[in-house]
Amino acid sequence: MGTLLFLAGVFAIGFAWIAEHDWGMAPCALCLLERWPYRCLIGLGLLVILLPRKWSRFCLALSFLTLLASLGLSILHMGVEWGWWVSPFPECHTSNIGGSDLMARFANMPDRPNKPCDVPNYLFSWLPLSLTTLNGIFSLGLLAMMVVSYSMANKRHRKILR
Repeated sequence: MGTLLFLAGVFAIGFAWIAEHDWGMAPCALCLLERWPYRCLIGLGLLVILLPRKWSRFCLALSFLTLLASLGLSILHMGVEWGWWVSPFPECHTSNIGGSDLMARFANMPDRPNKPCDVPNYLFSWLPLSLTTLNGIFSLGLLAMMVVSYSMANKRHRKILR
């Protein structure tokens, strides 16, 4: 399970990097925040592989919570994209670059351009699912795999005890 968590985290971060740098998809503040659970999964997956069984179970529990957080962030971002609610982060809103003269406008500009969080990035024009939605599906799939794996391990453990 640790290898799966590690590879899933590397895949998600690598995919986001390719989408941003090779395909030119600008991330918003929520997109950048959604990458953190996968960074944590990489570390937790390595710990599950390297630590003794007692501690690896604790890391598996933390990875389950991490995937729940990832799913929650995806749902938050999907709600913002679909217009159900406004993003709680000020970085997601367009900048106020007004001013009376040109120097005041330059002073109010952000350090780097930001993308509003309610503008989705689509991987393909024929696929009506944004990258945020695909991230939520990926997190949900990983959670389902963890639950199935855990229940199968418990069944095997109960058979051994009989």
